[in-house]
Amino acid sequence: MLVDDKSDRREMIDFALRDIECALVACVSGDGDLLSAVQQCNPDVILIDIEAPGRDTLESLESVQSTVPRPMVMFSQDDNNRTIRRATQAGVSAYVVDGLQGNRVRPIIDAAVARFQHFNHLESELKKAHQQLNDRKVIDKAKGIIMKQRGLNEEQAYQAMRKLAMDTNRKIAEVAQNIIEAASILSG
Repeated sequence: MLVDDKSDRREMIDFALRDIECALVACVSGDGDLLSAVQQCNPDVILIDIEAPGRDTLESLESVQSTVPRPMVMFSQDDNNRTIRRATQAGVSAYVVDGLQGNRVRPIIDAAVARFQHFNHLESELKKAHQQLNDRKVIDKAKGIIMKQRGLNEEQAYQAMRKLAMDTNRKIAEVAQNIIEAASILSG
């Protein structure tokens, strides 16, 4: 998908894409509803060809990344560090200054896709680590409740929760959360 306001540049990019056997599925203007266009067309990559990205354009890109993440390549004439930083924070995977040359399109797109995939992998790993940490806190809190209520040691409390999780085919963190909730109701 191409986001561009000038038809002469659209034709050049369309030609460059066809040359590398990529299909342009849609062209939208920078002031259009980018999120709806992306949801409707489902492009693999979003190319943005713009003189200088404004606040509205960057907010639209950020909205796309938070809703339907895609690799994004921005071609711009604006080499201001602040603009580049804002574009990157909005989700742009590759920011290319000073024009587009046909022979550079494929490596730029490939690099943007690779960076996007790497970032998504890291983000997924971070979410997984946060969930594991939260689960560990819940399990430890539930173990403390069991230890206090039933006079068990830490290992015995954990084994009791583990057995209940296995018997009920649930995750141990779910069992632990239920124990915490039940203890809250019974003590309050």
